[in-house]
Amino acid sequence: MGLTELGINLPLLIAYLVTFVILLAILYQFAFKPLLAAMDQRTARIQEGLSAADRARDEAASSQAAIEEQLNEARREGQRLMDQAREASQRYREGEMERARQEAEAFAERARADIQRERDAALEQLRASFGDLAITAAERVIERSLDRQAHEELIAQVLAEGETWRRG
Repeated sequence: MGLTELGINLPLLIAYLVTFVILLAILYQFAFKPLLAAMDQRTARIQEGLSAADRARDEAASSQAAIEEQLNEARREGQRLMDQAREASQRYREGEMERARQEAEAFAERARADIQRERDAALEQLRASFGDLAITAAERVIERSLDRQAHEELIAQVLAEGETWRRG
């Protein structure tokens, strides 16, 4: 039994096979190859897009964490500045109170010194007036002029002894 008996024409089958192989080679060269290349490029672009999306998501997450850290740092810095301002205000207030206290003490000390000077001046004037009065009284009693210099020395000595006696 031959191939012709089965209804197969061998030369025609070979021609069909050669034509099919040529058509397959042409289709592969001009259709499948560019189509496969385009599909490979599209697959690469999709992979790139997915990688970029992953990177963007990772960058967004790290940016979010960095932003939160910066916000926390800014809050800490703001709190530190507020604390420093509060401390500076307290130091200034305490300094001003100390300065006012020192000024009040200096004023009181000056007032005490002024009072002491006035008292000393009044006592000196009183001594001088008392000495003059005593000399005048003695002159009238004795009705004669006394040595004024000797009496002033005598009065000063008596007043000094009286002061020593009063302190003692």
